[in-house]
Amino acid sequence: MMDRLPPTARLIGIGWYFAVCIVAGVIGGALLDGVADTKPLLTLLGLTLGLVLAFYGGYQMLMDVIRPGKEKEE
Repeated sequence: MMDRLPPTARLIGIGWYFAVCIVAGVIGGALLDGVADTKPLLTLLGLTLGLVLAFYGGYQMLMDVIRPGKEKEE
């Protein structure tokens, strides 16, 4: 289904993916910090995890956008 979207819509989706990963990591870390009383350790770990997931997933999605001729195995 993602192959049917125009490249601009796919790039907007990648931007949202980045934002959601980073914000979810920070919020999740902050909530866990409140429970475990380890401020700011888990917030920073959540931020790091969110950034890693955002860059890895964003890279994978971006490669699909810039290499449109590559056929995927289904």
